[in-house]
Amino acid sequence: MWFLPKRRIYMDYASAPPVRREAIAAMRKAERLVGNPGAIHAEAVAAKKRLEEAREVIAKELACKAREVIFTSGLTEANNLAIIGHAKALERIRRTLAGTHWIVSAIEHPSVLECFAEVERLGGTVEHLKPDAKGMFSESVLAQELRHGTVFVSIGWGNHEIGTVQPLSALSRVIREHEKKNGTTILFHTDAGQAPLYRAPQVHTLGVDLFSIGSNKMYGPHGSGALYMSNRAQIAPIILGGSQERGLRAGTENVALAAGFAAALARAGQERVSEAVRLMDLRDDLWRRVRDQISGVVINGGQSAGGGSSSGGKNALPHLLNISISDIDSEYIVLALDRAGIAISTKSACNEGESMSHVVRAISSDEWRAKNTLRFSLGRETSTKDIYRAAFALATAVKLFREKRMV
Repeated sequence: MWFLPKRRIYMDYASAPPVRREAIAAMRKAERLVGNPGAIHAEAVAAKKRLEEAREVIAKELACKAREVIFTSGLTEANNLAIIGHAKALERIRRTLAGTHWIVSAIEHPSVLECFAEVERLGGTVEHLKPDAKGMFSESVLAQELRHGTVFVSIGWGNHEIGTVQPLSALSRVIREHEKKNGTTILFHTDAGQAPLYRAPQVHTLGVDLFSIGSNKMYGPHGSGALYMSNRAQIAPIILGGSQERGLRAGTENVALAAGFAAALARAGQERVSEAVRLMDLRDDLWRRVRDQISGVVINGGQSAGGGSSSGGKNALPHLLNISISDIDSEYIVLALDRAGIAISTKSACNEGESMSHVVRAISSDEWRAKNTLRFSLGRETSTKDIYRAAFALATAVKLFREKRMV
């Protein structure tokens, strides 16, 4: 082994951050409740009360009404419920999706893009919105794509690979102006990703009708998520067999997971600003060290290539650094760093079967950049020493690979 790690360093928080202790404590307390929230005896009433308390906490963080929060099994299901649920609702009304126009950003998570592929199979017309070189979408680009038949727009808030943060409120105004001019209704959906960790997720300020959020992205338990649904949204259930969650999501609710989710999101709200500043400084320090030690490296996304604590602050998540390095094999480098005790990724864990990053391919004409991506995502336990060690380990692995020496 080329490097004996004293302790492992985790830099894949965008895939799955560890569950924080506040969430674990809330789950353990809720697990003592034995009743089914749908029954009427005392135990069931206690479980229902705890479930609704969790819903109230999440609604407070989203600045919406509790009845507008629908619990799901995670972010993927929330995206499916928003997109496929609306498609099913339209089918019931119109009997067909023919003539409907749907817009989705080209850099979305697979759980969004594959839903739109299904919309196409059902007869809808789908337009993939192309980003600029930093992964951003402007109001003018969106305005050009809106049509009289447009019924749905989906643009993620904070990108899961390159960290760009979209100006949702500005994009929403474009959609509302189009609606007013044409007398139509267009639902605006966003996959929040990890943005709520560092930006206030106030849905009315953002101007969205549908807001998907996952517990595991918030340092909460896996297997829980939610969909905010405005009173404008028409959604049909995609899981049948019960009347839970306003009839939109059948199945007995998992009270413990909901409690853990609520606790994690509430705690994130308390440390949102300070943690964003801390992680931005660490991310920029990592970029400077990587840039100074490795040739042929470029940054992907909204962060400024110049570094500095203010770089990309407005348009980028503070904890993500996505880079491409020429003349390497990215998977080989990831495994080399793993042997050195450092966990990073090449792209989204849900997209690991693909040969290149579709996100980076969408923002760059250079195929090598999409094939050689490395994603560092920092988190609550990341320290300055971790940054030193990660940069050194990466530079060493790249050097050895380029010299054709095994690491």
